[in-house]
Amino acid sequence: MKFELFVALRYLFTLRKNSFISVISLFAVCGVALGVAALIVVIGVMNGFSTDLRDKILGVNAHVIVTAYDGTLENYHHMTDRIEKIPGVTGVTPFIYSEVMLSSGGGVKGVVLRGVDSNTAKGVLSLPGDMVSGNVDCLGNESKIPEIVIGNQLAKRLGLVVGDTVNLLSPSGTRTAAGFTPKVRVFKVGGIFRTGMYEYDSSLAYISNVAAQRLLGFNRDFVSGLEIRLADVYAVDKIGVLLEKELAGYPVQIKNWQEMNANLFAALKLEKTAMFIILAMIVMVGSFSIITTLVMLVMQKTKDIAVLMSMGATSGSIRRIFMLQGTLIGLIGTGTGYLLGVPVAMLLKKYQFIKLPSNVYPVDYLPIRMDWVDLTAIGVAAFTLCFLATLYPARQAAALEPAQALRYE
Repeated sequence: MKFELFVALRYLFTLRKNSFISVISLFAVCGVALGVAALIVVIGVMNGFSTDLRDKILGVNAHVIVTAYDGTLENYHHMTDRIEKIPGVTGVTPFIYSEVMLSSGGGVKGVVLRGVDSNTAKGVLSLPGDMVSGNVDCLGNESKIPEIVIGNQLAKRLGLVVGDTVNLLSPSGTRTAAGFTPKVRVFKVGGIFRTGMYEYDSSLAYISNVAAQRLLGFNRDFVSGLEIRLADVYAVDKIGVLLEKELAGYPVQIKNWQEMNANLFAALKLEKTAMFIILAMIVMVGSFSIITTLVMLVMQKTKDIAVLMSMGATSGSIRRIFMLQGTLIGLIGTGTGYLLGVPVAMLLKKYQFIKLPSNVYPVDYLPIRMDWVDLTAIGVAAFTLCFLATLYPARQAAALEPAQALRYE
């Protein structure tokens, strides 16, 4: 064991007579540990919230959307064949988007209507895995009464179950001698889904593309656009360039999920950064306690420092003794913070015993996702603050003159 480390350990662990300094050292360790634990849990929540929200959004919406400038897309079958050949594309499905009124015996509600192809939508949307009753295959049934799939909150509000009938009122009505009358068509509830996001579960409904075309009065095989799913959700820019080259002759616009939700995820990123800075202040409080501990120790050990320097210890050795002591306090506090924070985060992730109101937040539980990059950044930041706190006391100890320190002894 090196001389500096030996003396630093002696000073750190043999402070029985200096109970006041020991208490301050304990507070320093606790402050660093609580700061690190709080950072681990809160950053895990922010990561989990962002990831869970992204997955839910990308479950209802595709990674990339291709739409026509005039609102309707024709000859989309040829475009689908060309898009499917692009490397990185795992699925393509046509969709129709509209806003309609849904009425039943339980009331009337405005809903976002999505026409989908039940065969190809399975490879793009998360709808098959979100079903709580019924089956998404009901959208492909060609019967006299077409079927509709609605969200569980919408079904709860209108008192609907699988097998009930509802009326859809289309905004594209027909003009008669009596004036303008909306187009109304009867649908049968074939399934109920739950995404976990109140906004989608309370105002979203799916029908087949064929039924949507008839309801909206499309004269030909028109769709609103194409939804594309990628193997890598973060490769949208690269795939977007390939799509622009492949669809150069078509009057279409290409949007990806990052562009459509840029404000939301930018706000989440800013909030995560702000929480990191705020909670790092707790670690900084612990580092100030380290400064206090070392300053008081230097004042108390003035004679010992002078004796060591008289026996040949250099100013660098004295500086390293106190730097090592403060660094050890920071290391113990950081390690204790990991031992507290990681298990708490794992328990929150496993048992989800903190519930959130689903009509207020996008998710109904507290999500946790721990990323090794963030865990490393937390440890490095905490350790760096603790190390910086040792520089001033160590420099003051190294600047002592042995003759002046021993003059009155």
